[in-house]
Amino acid sequence: MATIDVYDLSKNRVGEMEISDTVFNCDVREYLIHEAVKVQLARRRAGTVAVKNRALVAGSGSKPFRQKGTGNARQGCKRAPQYPGGGVAFGPQPKIYDPAMNKKARRAAMKSALSLLFKEKRMTVVNAFELERISTKGFVKILGGFDMNRTLLVIDGTNHNLELSARNVKDVKVLKTEGLNVFDIMKYRSIVFTQDAVRKVEGALES
Repeated sequence: MATIDVYDLSKNRVGEMEISDTVFNCDVREYLIHEAVKVQLARRRAGTVAVKNRALVAGSGSKPFRQKGTGNARQGCKRAPQYPGGGVAFGPQPKIYDPAMNKKARRAAMKSALSLLFKEKRMTVVNAFELERISTKGFVKILGGFDMNRTLLVIDGTNHNLELSARNVKDVKVLKTEGLNVFDIMKYRSIVFTQDAVRKVEGALES
């Protein structure tokens, strides 16, 4: 099994831990990562954009003038697209964006994303991330000690002080293990796990 150093919040090495090769040190399949991100972003789309066609525009359905004898091209009604205030021809209509990706592929994509960060040494493990009080300044100082930017923090369970301290810091996001996803893993430059979070992620992805 692969091993990774464990640090405290002062960036002192306090030990090391073994991590699962099947989760954090497997083959990186970039096409699955791409597919998972594409699916995730597609499902965020509301698909509610819509315009009125000639059937939905309010107005008379009668002919604007008689069919023959005027010298003009024949017209059906004033709600046609060529008239001001008429319906839109071939405009967008509501659509459901729900591309499919099976469970096995989703898990493989997650493992590939985590393995990519581990192999590129962009993954850090801390023994715990407990803050004595809510302090954005104190939180930023801790991250500065690790020399990190664009950081994703993955924790196990609720951590009130950490979540409130980090919520206004640019390019930092705190996620519980249940909310870990491929898009956020790839979006941020580095990822920080607590030891308990590592074990929980392993348990979810190995089962």
